[in-house]
Amino acid sequence: MNSKLEAVNLVRWMHFMAISFGGGAAVVVLLLSGFEEGREDLQGLAATVWAKVVAWSFRLALIAGLLLLMIMIQGGQNPLKGGAYFHIKLALVFVLTGLSEMTPKALARGKRGSALLVVFLFLAIAFVVFNKGLFRKSVAPLAPELTATVTAR
Repeated sequence: MNSKLEAVNLVRWMHFMAISFGGGAAVVVLLLSGFEEGREDLQGLAATVWAKVVAWSFRLALIAGLLLLMIMIQGGQNPLKGGAYFHIKLALVFVLTGLSEMTPKALARGKRGSALLVVFLFLAIAFVVFNKGLFRKSVAPLAPELTATVTAR
């Protein structure tokens, strides 16, 4: 068994860990923001945690994802030519990252819509990644093609 540590696998793992950590922390911060209402001692905690944990996790995931893309292109692969899958994923990722950067200010004002939208986009990206076959160029036929031949006697 050949088990060498390759750069693409290491960066893919870092990307997965950063995006998982960011998505999980976003859900926790969204829940935490609900506890801030009516509690002066907790005011601003959700915004601070978002800025320190969630935003940095999504930034690192974006950097690792772009690094992974560069490594794959240098290795002869081109994920951009695989159909709409990668383009949809990339568009959602940039929207998620931009929205994540604006969320701490919204949370500081007591607005949770931005944080909820980030969680929704995280789930949408996970759906696209898990179901990438739905967005590929080549679509396999649903049923095998049957042909019959008739021979005369």
